[in-house]
Amino acid sequence: MHPFTLERPRDLAAALILRAEAGRNDAPAEYIAGGTDMVQLLQEYVRRPDRVVSLAGLLDDRIGSTQQGLRLGAAATMADVAAHPVVAREFPVIAEALLNSASPQVRNQATMGGNLLQRTRCPYFRDIGYADCNKRTPGSGCAALKGENRWHAILGTSEACIAAHPSDLAVALVALDAVVELRGPDGERSVPVARLHRLPGDAPHIETTLQPGEVITAIVVPASPAARRSHYLKVRDRASFEFAVVSAAVALEMEGERIKEARVALGGVGTKPWRAPEVEAALSGASLDPDGLRQAAALAAQNARGYGHNTFKIELMQRAIVRAVETAGGRA
Repeated sequence: MHPFTLERPRDLAAALILRAEAGRNDAPAEYIAGGTDMVQLLQEYVRRPDRVVSLAGLLDDRIGSTQQGLRLGAAATMADVAAHPVVAREFPVIAEALLNSASPQVRNQATMGGNLLQRTRCPYFRDIGYADCNKRTPGSGCAALKGENRWHAILGTSEACIAAHPSDLAVALVALDAVVELRGPDGERSVPVARLHRLPGDAPHIETTLQPGEVITAIVVPASPAARRSHYLKVRDRASFEFAVVSAAVALEMEGERIKEARVALGGVGTKPWRAPEVEAALSGASLDPDGLRQAAALAAQNARGYGHNTFKIELMQRAIVRAVETAGGRA
């Protein structure tokens, strides 16, 4: 582990002044909350900040619900949110995404804000034995392009990086038009979860749109008929404690036997949580007829690019969308 100074600010205002950062590997100071992902990366020399700023006890951990929707404190644990009766009843896609993440022990410790900021599971990023990783060391190359890339992205990629985004929760939140509340040295602002993460482009080491010193303080999820009829489908290599090969978050508002509004987001296939507006448009007004669903799902693959080992994801992604829509559509 690279030596660092641990800062324990007395309050959030004092923490923000230290201008730590999240989601990039070249930051001299980084925040830590639950630490379930960060501690491992510190131990393995993947992250080497000179200072680590603890947010323990400084962030809201409450789970609030009104007729307008949910407000989830950034320090609320994944386990507490997944078990909340309003979340399970009114936002099942969130509860399902959380329960399909990690292990019970990790969910008891990991925070909602930290989950959104976890780092990719690309083995070339997480193993410093591989020198070529632009996300870890800018300008070094991307070993995954011609390496073992079964787990990697097929949407939103660039010649600099094809690492897939790892968060199940983020995919569900993107489907529900959720917003994160941020606080930094210059004040507060709100950002849609869909715009929290950046495409890699030529700077994959900068993963989010957070400014220096900014932290996530809460997640706000609007209530809607579609949120109540939602589902998270996760395809993975084993039944538990595994990251998505492909996932689909679907929320539907039905009008009789037809889809009035559809929201579709994908995981395991994008360099960020991936919304599929072209699929949503095709599903609007459609029935749950399997042939029509397959035609709509095929639109998700228009800009997909396989890299050899992961080309199978193009077809699997479409099948996951169909299955998730059928499941959500069948809910009362």
